[in-house]
Amino acid sequence: MPRRLDLPDSASVATSGMGGRLSAPSALRNADAICAVLETLAPPRGRVLELASGTGEHAVRFAARLPGLIWQPTEIDPARRASIDAWAAEAALPNLRPAIALDACQPGWGATHAGQDLIFVSNILHLVSAAEAETLIAEAARALAPKGVLAIYGPFLRETGFASPGDAAFHASLTAQDARIGYKPVATVTGWGVAAGLLPEAQISMPANNLTIIFRLPL
Repeated sequence: MPRRLDLPDSASVATSGMGGRLSAPSALRNADAICAVLETLAPPRGRVLELASGTGEHAVRFAARLPGLIWQPTEIDPARRASIDAWAAEAALPNLRPAIALDACQPGWGATHAGQDLIFVSNILHLVSAAEAETLIAEAARALAPKGVLAIYGPFLRETGFASPGDAAFHASLTAQDARIGYKPVATVTGWGVAAGLLPEAQISMPANNLTIIFRLPL
């Protein structure tokens, strides 16, 4: 995630492995479902920027499944950048680039990384403040190429409320640690995308009550 907070252990769990590799059970559980969605959105060839790539397990799996895309992982945490590169070294995929340092919640990075055909972010918005989440979306919009896609995966607050009692409890545990963070309403996230010049395209139901919210930059 873009910054390190004193969050409950369930918010971002990664265990150490060999060669500096970290492993997150949630990344292993949701990778196939997310990749199935990305396969329907991504062009046959192009550039992908993954924000807050975490352990690197997503990057390796997605780059393998989408070989025509140049996959650029990013992470603010040096230990997780090392993990990403360790996973990448083992996989030896020609389309997977070394991890770069990037805080996706700070303004200014969009212009530096312009021309992306796909930007993917997973399980971040509920771990940052509303202002930081809005900045992430605005900068992603600036980084997209025309017709480019922003895909945001994670838990969100629906119009009808929390998707499950477990979601409500997790949100409460987050806000108890930091009142600024927690689940973001789908309508609010959609509004941030529209304000940034993006077109809302879809809200795809995912396992474990998550969603993938899809935006596209018009021509």
